[in-house]
Amino acid sequence: MAETLTLTPAAAKRVSWIAEKQSKPAILRLSVEGGGCSGFQYKFDLADAPDGEDSISETAGVKLVVDPVSLDLVSGSVVDFVESLGGAAFRVENPQAAAGCGCGSSFGI
Repeated sequence: MAETLTLTPAAAKRVSWIAEKQSKPAILRLSVEGGGCSGFQYKFDLADAPDGEDSISETAGVKLVVDPVSLDLVSGSVVDFVESLGGAAFRVENPQAAAGCGCGSSFGI
């Protein structure tokens, strides 16, 4: 099995807050799509439930789910929530990314 993903406590707290506002379960889906300025981009959504083949990790009661295809590209990553002057966003610290971009939402392998 591939290395697991990690959701930081800050990210878990934010997911929990968003899920509560939308009356949804605290399940964050991370997926990878082609595109972005470096070849791939991260996509975040709230999920109603994990799918059968999803990889699941949990932090403070919040689940992070990733499909098998995306997991190949993000295994070993840490998902964090960062607030700065430029705004607030989920960030993926991906050890596999050979190239990134300034926006932090796109990467290359």
